[in-house]
Amino acid sequence: MNRKLYAEFFGTFWLVFGGCGSAVLAANFPVSGIGFIGVSLAFGFTVMTMAYAVGHISGGHFNPAVTLGLWFGGRVSFKIVPFYIIAQVAGGIAAAMTLYWVASGQVGFNVVDSGFAANGFGEHSPGQYSMTAAIIAEITLTCFFLLIIMGATDSRAPAACAPIAIGLGLTLIHLISIPVTNTSVNPARSTAVAIFQGTWALQQLWLFWVMPIIGGILGGLIYRFMLQNSNE
Repeated sequence: MNRKLYAEFFGTFWLVFGGCGSAVLAANFPVSGIGFIGVSLAFGFTVMTMAYAVGHISGGHFNPAVTLGLWFGGRVSFKIVPFYIIAQVAGGIAAAMTLYWVASGQVGFNVVDSGFAANGFGEHSPGQYSMTAAIIAEITLTCFFLLIIMGATDSRAPAACAPIAIGLGLTLIHLISIPVTNTSVNPARSTAVAIFQGTWALQQLWLFWVMPIIGGILGGLIYRFMLQNSNE
């Protein structure tokens, strides 16, 4: 079990540091900023690379909504769920702390004013989208993320391609929803940066736990009862 928890810790660390780090450090860098397309790719690359690196150890969840969705989907036992979630949140916080130290090396950096890649809705949505829009987006996109994960890791699918499909799926999710919520679909990712942003991000954090979890559970149930081979 310890090896699995370490894998989830480091996998989530890389996802948060790589994905949120690209948003905080590189998205708006003068002249050569990578923009939201680059940030979307960064999130996809993080989950793809760590799925190859440690997915064979823990399954490569790196996300409480994924862990819960896979439990409802019949892929994992409940006994691992709380331990995985703790490891994921801890890995995310460690990554956000590291990112904070790096970002603070820039003259004039202010973690509150910068937003620190936190997720938000209403006036804190990048595109000023409402709470209702955020709810619909986070549930829908997390649901489909679970469908991608469960389909790509199905025994009938080519196993070597699963991390690529999952990484590209997360990239697409970010391309769709960065303007809406800055894209969560992952409570550990949202929690990690919200702690350091410390103001509105913490006040709105509830949505980025509740809605991704609902979406993850829906995705797990849909695949289990509508798409999965009845012999499995």
